[in-house]
Amino acid sequence: MTGVFVTIEGPDGAGKTSAIKKLERMLKKNLQVDLIVTREPGGIPIAEKIRQIILDPKNMEMDERTEALLYAAARRQHLIEKILPALEKNTFVLCDRFVDSSLAYQGAGRKIGVEAVASINQFATEGLTPDLTLYLDVDPETGLNRIQKGRTQAELDRLDQESAVFHQRVQHEYLKLAEQFPERIVTINARKGLDQVVTECYQVIKQKYADKFHS
Repeated sequence: MTGVFVTIEGPDGAGKTSAIKKLERMLKKNLQVDLIVTREPGGIPIAEKIRQIILDPKNMEMDERTEALLYAAARRQHLIEKILPALEKNTFVLCDRFVDSSLAYQGAGRKIGVEAVASINQFATEGLTPDLTLYLDVDPETGLNRIQKGRTQAELDRLDQESAVFHQRVQHEYLKLAEQFPERIVTINARKGLDQVVTECYQVIKQKYADKFHS
């Protein structure tokens, strides 16, 4: 595969979605290869339907392992249908979340075990790992405050409504992953302003993949 696979990770309230929108515009303007921007869970019709089931606040009885398996199932279909074909065509793929999210949210947040979640995702992805991961780090208090201010009660999904302790476990696991895989994961301080966060993300990508950009 000749394409580049970059993922954006971070706890709830890190500003991933806003950052990706701005980053997409900058990359489209300056890359000399095709770009697709996608998300997980989602990105294709089957995975978007699974996303609705996972995040629906009405599904509060969902078992933790069921949740983890649904994420892995959505990821598998997304990979086969969208990500792998794009990478095979020398496309630059920017994805909102990937396996690291499952390790942090289900493995640590839900306390079902990072190794167990890694195992089912190894099966789902056949070991595909992003070339680069930008981790937007924000503390739970800041992240949850942003969510409360930016969304109505009706817009809060199942994960938004979890306790602060849950989100602390998520952030802690993300930080552990960044320490464990320093060659892949670059940590960006997401407590900074959005424009500065986006600029830092762009600079990391451009420095690492200068050959993909217009001179």
